[in-house]
Amino acid sequence: MTSTFPSSEEESVLAKNNRQKRKFPGTDAGPTGKKGRPSSDITANVKLPPHGYPLEHPFNKDGYRYILAEPDPHAPFRQEFDESSDWAGKPIPGWLYRTLVPHSVLLALHDRAPQLKISEDRLAVTGERGYCMVRATHSVNRGSWYYEITIEEMPEGAATRLGWGREYGNLQAPLGYDKFGYSWRSRKGTKFTESHGKHYSESYVEGDTLGLLIELPEESSLDYLPNTFKDRPLVKFKSHLYYEDKDKITETLKNLRTLQGSRIEFFKNGQSQGVAFENIYAGSYFPAISIHKSATVSVNFGPAFKYPEVLSARKAKGMNDRVEELITEQCLADTLYLTEHDGRLRLDNLNLL
Repeated sequence: MTSTFPSSEEESVLAKNNRQKRKFPGTDAGPTGKKGRPSSDITANVKLPPHGYPLEHPFNKDGYRYILAEPDPHAPFRQEFDESSDWAGKPIPGWLYRTLVPHSVLLALHDRAPQLKISEDRLAVTGERGYCMVRATHSVNRGSWYYEITIEEMPEGAATRLGWGREYGNLQAPLGYDKFGYSWRSRKGTKFTESHGKHYSESYVEGDTLGLLIELPEESSLDYLPNTFKDRPLVKFKSHLYYEDKDKITETLKNLRTLQGSRIEFFKNGQSQGVAFENIYAGSYFPAISIHKSATVSVNFGPAFKYPEVLSARKAKGMNDRVEELITEQCLADTLYLTEHDGRLRLDNLNLL
């Protein structure tokens, strides 16, 4: 089955109409295959779909995470590498590539439970059977941020838990199952974290639009630049290269600390339900959705929110504003890495050529 994908202009139209029928590709259940060492044939530009992510891709799983890479035109010796014919069978240095930063905030195809069905515009998701989760493509680590979710379908027996989660949250469990997430459940309006539920609000149902706000005070002593992954190994999967990064769950759990002044607040049809969580753990948080059985929800990362007054009232930004920020931060992080490691990279290049 061949899927067709909307253009960026069509995606904007779709995002404004959360109630319309979406297509859910039946073949997007995840790839099977072996990862291999990259060789010289991967330097060719393989065209990505309009939504900017390969149709077949490795999923993040326990122990490992995969970050899509692209050639870094600013890397030293890029020209020598492109012109060399002696790369066959040799590993490609990670510093010659860079993390591909998505140009729209969407639901992540790779950072989700494979059984979840993601719509073609990547702005809606349908569940299947037990609770499992999907995260967005972009995270935030400081400032006030907002996005909206509309409950499109909520069949009898289905449920959702919506909110904010970190990268190590278990995708095969509900958001709020562990220390890496904070959620608001449709049933009884319960709030959850670390598998502890407390009464928070009345329930929400089909047709409701929920607002999800996070506030993370900036700490002047911290470096907020993203990881470059340029020192990570590259693996090839279906003609694309990915950085392979090992999870650091044990280390992260050991170093958890609360961020004073941080909070999460939820809104139902524009009305605040009160502060749900205060002084949450410091770190980077993704918009996150977990679904039980066959509920369908659509997501709106901005800029055309249904209840934009929330942003002005809380001095918050829509998640869509995170796109340019992250591109700038990633570029700076990559430049600093290349500058700081210039001597070693030159030596590596001499050994490789």
